[in-house]
Amino acid sequence: MGSCVTFGSADGAHMLIGVPKETKIHEYRVGLIPGNVRELVAHGHRVVVESGAGGAIGMTDAHYEEAGASIADSPAEVFAEAEMIVKVKEPLAPERAMLRQGQILFTYLHLAPDPDQTEDLLDSGATCIAYETVTSPSGGLPLLAPMSEVAGRMSVQAGAYYLEKTHYGLGILLGGVPGVDPGKVVVIGGGVVGTHAIHIALGMGADVWELDSNIKQLNT
Repeated sequence: MGSCVTFGSADGAHMLIGVPKETKIHEYRVGLIPGNVRELVAHGHRVVVESGAGGAIGMTDAHYEEAGASIADSPAEVFAEAEMIVKVKEPLAPERAMLRQGQILFTYLHLAPDPDQTEDLLDSGATCIAYETVTSPSGGLPLLAPMSEVAGRMSVQAGAYYLEKTHYGLGILLGGVPGVDPGKVVVIGGGVVGTHAIHIALGMGADVWELDSNIKQLNT
């Protein structure tokens, strides 16, 4: 996560914020980077980070300590100390078991397809805030939008990969070459994901078609 939210209660009380290492397979991000920690500490909060939490993005424990965080040896220590837990992905069962009454969890949750997680979070008594439900005054989803941007851009990259003959595709080069037409890309829906997919496909030189029921979106 590259942005920072200033945490605190209405009366200005400071908090102890915990950042555990992500445990979901192929999740390499971390809830707070050292720059986020530095800003939180400057506002009077305390931050505890699990050892190795930022390793996958090249951030060492020393980087976090220099920013003002303390380092915990285990996730259990982070969950036990922190008033608020800041993560990236939804907590797995062992993490949910460490949540407690009155604690705050701030992360992506995606509860709709996961009734077990929903039940565990309700039983924990913690206040759980999902990034994907945070809404701006204009009705947008500012914490979900960056992930949608990434998904849109990666979709074309992944599609181009699987069009290669060596990956059992049709051997189509999206950008084409002199004498060979470019590949065609059809994007269904011109929302955040679709817009960024179109941007990348056009940049690769593909013949891009957008399908959307909103005429205003097609005109942009």
